[in-house]
Amino acid sequence: MTKFKNWLLGSGLLGVLLILSGCVRSDKNGNPDTSGLVYRILVVPLENFLNWMVQNFDWSYGLAIIVLTIIVRLIILPLGIHQSKKSLIQSEKMQSIKPQIDAAQAKVKQATTKEEQMAAQSEMQAVYKENNVSMMGGMGCLPLLIQMPIFSALYYTARFSEGIQHSSFIGIDLAKPSYVLVVVVGIAYLLQGYISLIGVPEEQKKTMRSMMIASPLMIVFMSFTSPAGVALYWVVGGVFSCLQTFITNVLMRPRIKAKIQEDLKKNPPKQVVTKPIKQAEPIKPKQVSQPKNQGKKNNNHGRNAGKQQRK
Repeated sequence: MTKFKNWLLGSGLLGVLLILSGCVRSDKNGNPDTSGLVYRILVVPLENFLNWMVQNFDWSYGLAIIVLTIIVRLIILPLGIHQSKKSLIQSEKMQSIKPQIDAAQAKVKQATTKEEQMAAQSEMQAVYKENNVSMMGGMGCLPLLIQMPIFSALYYTARFSEGIQHSSFIGIDLAKPSYVLVVVVGIAYLLQGYISLIGVPEEQKKTMRSMMIASPLMIVFMSFTSPAGVALYWVVGGVFSCLQTFITNVLMRPRIKAKIQEDLKKNPPKQVVTKPIKQAEPIKPKQVSQPKNQGKKNNNHGRNAGKQQRK
């Protein structure tokens, strides 16, 4: 039932993402199709909200985008902290079952038939299942998926909004791509990835480094192909990500680790994996023993040779 709920939630989010992130059509003159679904439910409300902040508070559009980003990140901050806490718990539990995982991996390598290999892989899956540990380490992309509709709305707002088209922020044209902001985005999310590795065991760092590089690359690519107004959104979001990761990974990790250690003392990990397959011992070559009389014969032969020489 849990798998079905996760599949339903993931499929629903993916469907919403595909619908909300659809392209907004434009005519030959570059004017948007205002009758489109995406434009009406995403672009228009966001454009009106930005215009309202600019007109009522006498802000620039750049400052309005920063405030919008802060509002969005504050809304999803509890979800992000919950997701990070869940990931930390799974990470600490992973260390407790590591000996069994290593034993299962050794059995997979030593397997000589498909049946043995499948049995070893089943044991590895059983270790995770019986000890309630996720094979993904508790990592989730839900906070990022939630932001994708905002990203799409801001992308088309920056392209078609008259206010943003003629607006700049600290000398940066918000309607055109900014390489300066792209570099800042990359630095912010790389820093966030570096903070996420603080206090993590070396074994887990190897698997996390690929994710640490992949996520910034994806966001940098989106910022590189988007107007500067969208890149500004990711810059502020990167700063929030660094603060959130510092809170969860540096401040919360020691307490979570201590609690997990206490729980493991009361409820040790369930032993699932049996002993690894023993490697066959190499066959030692048999030593051929010489007959006892052989030495005597040689000695007699030597004596007879001596007698013949005397004669």
